[in-house]
Amino acid sequence: MTDELDKLKMLMDAATPTPDASRRIENLSQAQKKFDNIQGSTSARRPTVKRGLIARLTEGAKAMLNALSYRGALTATTAVAAVALIVILPQTRDEVVAPLPWSEDRADARQESDLLVADMPEANLEEPVVEAPVVIEETIAPSAKRQGAVAQLGAADLLQSAPASAVGKFDIQHETVPAPEQNTETFANADSNSLKITTDEPVSTFSIDVDTASYAIVRSSLMNGYLPPKDAARVEEMVNYFPYSYPAPDGVEPFRSTITVTPTPWNEGTQLVHVGIQGVMPQIEDRPPLNLVFLIDTSGSMQDANKLPLLKQSFRLMLSELSPEDQVSIVTYAGSAGQVLPPTAAAEKMTILSALDRLEAGGSTAGQAGLQQAYQVAEGMAADGEVTRVILATDGDFNVGLSDPDALKDFIARKRDSGTFLSVLGFGRGNLDDATMQALAQNGNGQAAYIDTLVEAQKVLVDQLTGALFPIANDVKIQVEFNPSQIAEYRLIGYETRSLQREDFSNDKVDAGDIGAGHTVTAIYEVTPVGSDAIRNGPLRYAEQSISDDSVEIGFFKMRYKLPGEDQSNLMEQPILPGQGTVTDDIRFSYAIAGFGQLLRGGGYLGGWTYADAIDLATLSRGEDSLGYRAEAVTLMRLAQTLAE
Repeated sequence: MTDELDKLKMLMDAATPTPDASRRIENLSQAQKKFDNIQGSTSARRPTVKRGLIARLTEGAKAMLNALSYRGALTATTAVAAVALIVILPQTRDEVVAPLPWSEDRADARQESDLLVADMPEANLEEPVVEAPVVIEETIAPSAKRQGAVAQLGAADLLQSAPASAVGKFDIQHETVPAPEQNTETFANADSNSLKITTDEPVSTFSIDVDTASYAIVRSSLMNGYLPPKDAARVEEMVNYFPYSYPAPDGVEPFRSTITVTPTPWNEGTQLVHVGIQGVMPQIEDRPPLNLVFLIDTSGSMQDANKLPLLKQSFRLMLSELSPEDQVSIVTYAGSAGQVLPPTAAAEKMTILSALDRLEAGGSTAGQAGLQQAYQVAEGMAADGEVTRVILATDGDFNVGLSDPDALKDFIARKRDSGTFLSVLGFGRGNLDDATMQALAQNGNGQAAYIDTLVEAQKVLVDQLTGALFPIANDVKIQVEFNPSQIAEYRLIGYETRSLQREDFSNDKVDAGDIGAGHTVTAIYEVTPVGSDAIRNGPLRYAEQSISDDSVEIGFFKMRYKLPGEDQSNLMEQPILPGQGTVTDDIRFSYAIAGFGQLLRGGGYLGGWTYADAIDLATLSRGEDSLGYRAEAVTLMRLAQTLAE
């Protein structure tokens, strides 16, 4: 502490008299007498002149200043300066919290102080009136000093250095350092499918899935230097992210299924049943007009560069793929919903781009209101023979209105029957509500994708736009019955959130996934033949009596689908035979990605198979990779391998 501050401290302490109750009573009595004399009357009210408020205030202030002596003003300003120093120089508080010990210097200082106040009018010096609390804010940045002595400085410590009469008159406030924003991401997933005993449960039923959001989320995590949450890895979405060249349909069916049975790369003694489905790609020029409603989340959580700004750039790419007769409307929601662009022909590109450029982030997320208005606009745009779709772009943070996934699911399901489908595009990380996005897309007969880069926007909104917006089959379900005389155990890899009850397969009222134009769908089962050393479950006493089929078939594949606009499903079926199909690079690469996804989820069924094995398999089966998707996957596997060590 400097000499000047030492001296000031001693002056303040010396100027503070010891409390004396009798002297206080005497001072109050004398003050009352002087007050009565100044008023001019001790019994009647003093007449006043009615003047304006400002005039009375300025006159009173002037009188007060005139009445103050130099020494009185000096003492008052000294006290104010002391408080100001505490506010302005908080770094010195840890050094002045204790009273100075009594010394001759302090006694001399007190005598000097007595001389300064000798000519002051009689008044109660023991308890000066403080008309407003003094707020002392702690503004020291987090540091070792703050964590040590300064952080331990409390109100009681600070008041030790203040006059005793000021105790209770200070309002001590500490500035709170805001905590870092918490990660509130939620992902739609379930525990990995368990191993089924064929004699107990020979039938597996699920809805197909063409979403790709999971792979992009996994990539986003790995590229930012951390392993993704286990629930973020949905194996079927990772496998279906890549384009495959499965045999194309050659008949009246809108798609074709190809089944291949091969040895399992990670478990000796088991086999993989690979199901590849290829959808037909109609001629682009023959497609019907398209009505699009961009439902854009402009809430405050969308202000990051990888959210609303990336969204605008992504939709710019998409506009180039639309036909002149297509129509676009834009609805936003943030606190309340609003239409910022009425239905506009895609040919008026500058008008649409101008509306996009004006969007700014701010406010809460009124998801319910936005969905309601978007569907209302879409219904007004719809016409016979046209395709109408709402494209929701959001980080999924619905915090106003219908925020519960089940409530949103019911709402979208009711709207789905009107013929207006819903697709969902996710942006950003930190508060990504993947569970809500999945509920919306699955029940809106649409696709869910996650866009983390402009390259991904190109893939989803340009390269695969036709498949995303034009379905060729609705409510597509797969059911596989395994032969217990040939297969002892099986498990479906992925599709945990798409499982159906056995009886749902033949029920046309049960909703399922859709296949778009040109889409491919991949499903993989791991099966354990009867007599294999890889069987995990021990034999049952009465199991053999249920195995009487001598067929060489290991299973039977069935698929149901509805053509767009129809209510009755069609059935496709074929047997599954040992060693069926031809192994291609596409099939081997899908195995590598399936193994990669299982490793990210813990790899409970992979034995000693590692990231290195997945890298080797993916590298050897990369095949033709004109767009570089498979090379990127190998890079991600290497990153995961490093981060997992």
